Amino acid sequence: MNKVVLIGRLTKDPELKFTPGTGTAVATFTLAVDRKFSKEGQREADFIPVVVWGKPAENTANYVGKGKLVAVSGRIQTRSYDAKDGSKRYVTEVVAEEVQFLEWGNMNGGNRPAAGNNANFPSSMDDNIFGDDMTPVDDGDIPF
Repeated sequence: MNKVVLIGRLTKDPELKFTPGTGTAVATFTLAVDRKFSKEGQREADFIPVVVWGKPAENTANYVGKGKLVAVSGRIQTRSYDAKDGSKRYVTEVVAEEVQFLEWGNMNGGNRPAAGNNANFPSSMDDNIFGDDMTPVDDGDIPF
């Protein structure tokens, strides 16, 4: 089984391209994934290249950018190609089947998702999205 799930931050804005002929969208980006343990108090991260195809590629390029937190699930793929200098290059990357946006762009600006994609997002964390009949619960009141 070849399955990977990663949560990390984009190191730069996704690069969106379209394949010649079919025009299929493909987005590439690098995900900085924090390691669980750090040496000598220093934070360490792995920088993992990700490729996503089709409509998810377009959505990723349109709605998230550098520094935003995303979750990616997919598979690890290795491939090789001949570089212009004649040497053989090897690439290991994650081919994403799903990209979940854990942080959005500017929620009050142009990066907000269009209605029908993920509508009804609050414009700020102060918005009451649950209605007036919901009462906040103190974590100390939860028995587990």
